[in-house]
Amino acid sequence: MSLTRRGKVAAAAATVAILAVATVGYFAVFPNRAPAFVQGAMSRVGLAEPPPPPSCPLTGQPAPHGRVPDRPALAIKVENLPEARPQAGLDRADVVYEEPVEGGITRFIVVFQCHDAGRVGPVRSGRTTDPKVLVQFGRPVMGYAGGQAPVVRAIDRAGVIDMNYNIAISAYIRDDSRAAPHNLYTSTRALWKAAKAKEGAPAPVFAYDPELAGPSRKARTVHLPFSPYSDVFWKWSRTQAAWLRSHGTVPHVLEDGSQVQAANVVVMQVQVRSGPIVDAAGNHSPEVDLTGSGKAYVFRDGRMIVGRWERSSLKDVTTFVTKAGAEIALAPGVTWVELLPDTLQVQAQR
Repeated sequence: MSLTRRGKVAAAAATVAILAVATVGYFAVFPNRAPAFVQGAMSRVGLAEPPPPPSCPLTGQPAPHGRVPDRPALAIKVENLPEARPQAGLDRADVVYEEPVEGGITRFIVVFQCHDAGRVGPVRSGRTTDPKVLVQFGRPVMGYAGGQAPVVRAIDRAGVIDMNYNIAISAYIRDDSRAAPHNLYTSTRALWKAAKAKEGAPAPVFAYDPELAGPSRKARTVHLPFSPYSDVFWKWSRTQAAWLRSHGTVPHVLEDGSQVQAANVVVMQVQVRSGPIVDAAGNHSPEVDLTGSGKAYVFRDGRMIVGRWERSSLKDVTTFVTKAGAEIALAPGVTWVELLPDTLQVQAQR
């Protein structure tokens, strides 16, 4: 018996309904296979998980308030002489580089993006190593206490937005309770405001993965003997799930009494030679080579991964790979990069 027109319409509608139910059921089981518009509709009715929150590009952690700030990276040079301690603001950074400077001391390139710090310092002068590091972050802002002419020219040539003390004096303050020259401070908001930068957030410079993959071995402490002034120790804390920093046996604490810590400690063994710039005491400022390749140690999750760092040119981002050539992923969180002269040895203990 043939169907009437009304019957044919009803049968077609039933078939469409069955197909729709089957399709929804399939995508409910396999939501990642659904087209974007279907995933959106399913999310609105609770049939699909919402996308993960945006991550901070320089830590791999969820962005504050669910949004990555639309601003460039900001680097501030912070002193590390004993007279400069305790410092301020290091706990709010995304990435910190420790670089050798003249006289066996080190200084920090403290990089911010996702978080603000109301007080950062003591702020000191720049070095030629700084732009070599910072070009990896796109066109960042840099705050520092000035520098010799070759340093300033190198910063400008690198395309870094120069907000040193002589250019943005209103962004800095002197703390009369500290002895000069260890008393110059700034804030991230003041420097970002002074820079008036229109650049957005930088691209990531590290790979992140919450799970540790590949060969590694247990490490409890790391000793980086830069000098008697900067005799650096990192110790893994299981309770805090972080590496805690000390100078010798003295914990490296900040002004609020908290100890400096990191999710990752990345050691790059680098070639360092005496440069042409000389300080007031007659010490030659070192030139650090950050291209080519060298041995690297990545410390995360209480483990050590031995590999190498690679960077073909200063236009490239440094990559970290295992001995087999696989990229090494960091744990989401704050990273300290130690630029250790290759004449010194990394001393790690289980």
